Amino acid sequence: MKSSASKLYTLLSNLLEWSRLQRGMIKPKTELFSLFDVFDECFLVSSDMAKQKQIKIINEVPVGLQVRADKNMVQIVVHNLLTNALKFTPSGGKIDVEASKNDDGFTSVTIRDTGIGMSKKLLNDLFRIDKKTNRPGTNDEPSSGLGLIICKEFVEKNNGKISVESEEGKGTSFTFTLPSAE
Repeated sequence: MKSSASKLYTLLSNLLEWSRLQRGMIKPKTELFSLFDVFDECFLVSSDMAKQKQIKIINEVPVGLQVRADKNMVQIVVHNLLTNALKFTPSGGKIDVEASKNDDGFTSVTIRDTGIGMSKKLLNDLFRIDKKTNRPGTNDEPSSGLGLIICKEFVEKNNGKISVESEEGKGTSFTFTLPSAE
């Protein structure tokens, strides 16, 4: 029951945030913050699912790495991408998280899993509200397809970009950028 309530809460939160964004009610509140802290909080929230599926999460985000963005939006992006990685990675899999400051004034963040991957068609339809991209996870976890659309919009609202690479049966890698802290 706790798991179902948590999933429903996440879906409703995503719908509310997306609705507010679409109506122009959300403007980024830029601040300086630690990416490591954001990931640490998200790992804590996701730890039950990782333990259940015996998925190893490796955090290679440097402790002192800071970005300048809207922290709440970034938390939603990280939570959605991490939840998806857990959802679509079979038991015993692995998720690597890394981040580094680029020379162009941006920081790149990558979440890479050893999951089921995506077909070329699904990759082409991601981030589009007019296409059906939801599918059940490896343990039949539900999916709305809305989380990735929110991720894209929130990353772009913070002057970043998001991209994805995937191969069926070999996993998926999401990378997004955020403005670096000086």
